[in-house]
Amino acid sequence: MTKVYVGGCLCGAVRYEARSISPKMAHCHCSMCRKFHGAAFATFASVPQADFKWLQGELELQAYQAPNGTIRRFCRHCGSSLTFAPAQETGFVEVTLGTLDTPLADLLPDAHIYVGSKANWSVISDQLPQFSQGRDSERLDQVSS
Repeated sequence: MTKVYVGGCLCGAVRYEARSISPKMAHCHCSMCRKFHGAAFATFASVPQADFKWLQGELELQAYQAPNGTIRRFCRHCGSSLTFAPAQETGFVEVTLGTLDTPLADLLPDAHIYVGSKANWSVISDQLPQFSQGRDSERLDQVSS
């Protein structure tokens, strides 16, 4: 049986469902995520586009397209950040995990990305892999011998 994950914005105007979530979830420390979320990092999970749908309030969404082509969608009423789309089509929707109402159960974030631009006051204290940029970039947490 497929697990269905449901989430939405702070004010309840926008709701979505995800019929699957990729096990690749990351804490993103890039400066855009920090500024958009007002936090040290934002945590995202990938959902195949075919498994994602807006349940209500799609017309209440606003979009911000950054100079690098990424698109962040948020509720125009309460400002909740809901999704992120990279500049290049990937076939996935990136959902902000903080907006989920359904518990993830056995799924947990597995990496820190864009650590090369993290806030200098933020301390990473877990053992997850750390990448200078995306997952295919230099790993920063490996001890060299």
